[in-house]
Amino acid sequence: MTAFCPLTALHPPFGLVITAGELTLRPLADPDLPEYAALIRRPIFADPDSPHVFAWYRNDPATRVREALRFQWRLRAELTTEQWTMPLGIWSDGRLIGCQDIAAHRFAERRTVTSGSWLTRDVHGAGYGTLMRQAMLTFAFDHLGAQRAESAAVMGNDASFAVSRRCGYADNGTQMSTEPGPAVLQQRFLLTPERFRRPEVPVEVEGLTAELRELLGA
Repeated sequence: MTAFCPLTALHPPFGLVITAGELTLRPLADPDLPEYAALIRRPIFADPDSPHVFAWYRNDPATRVREALRFQWRLRAELTTEQWTMPLGIWSDGRLIGCQDIAAHRFAERRTVTSGSWLTRDVHGAGYGTLMRQAMLTFAFDHLGAQRAESAAVMGNDASFAVSRRCGYADNGTQMSTEPGPAVLQQRFLLTPERFRRPEVPVEVEGLTAELRELLGA
């Protein structure tokens, strides 16, 4: 019988697992996509007409799922040392509850990461938003060697602002959004390792292999 390389050897991000308390963060693999598709059909925002609602969420559920799956596959295909985005699924007690993205452009030179995240509405207010951001930041600062973490949120998105400030981010000016849809004013945030407010629970990282570090420019 022919022996094949494991999928984690062919696509190193699939071996990455980050744990923080009851949360597990790891890149979404194809077996996770049915659960992911079901999740993004569910409510995420209390007010679907709010300016801070993601453009992709404004689509009807069938279109939302189709485009979200294409997005996941495209990010894998486009992951290079020059530019990468890793969408990390968030599991609590074995149930997928949201996503925490981490991305970088020319990380080897810039040592800067950006991020975005969302949680299904039924787990809002449980502290998961802060903990999953802290877990991602611990990975970025302690394991990848990042020196800056940048984020942005639409003006009026108080929940996102609160998460950023609980993690230690400082206000860093404003910008007009670049995402698809109407341009809206955003607050920028900046975090450096010395300002980072770490979680109260340990963060453990598995699967950051030499191959993955090289791919990310770490």
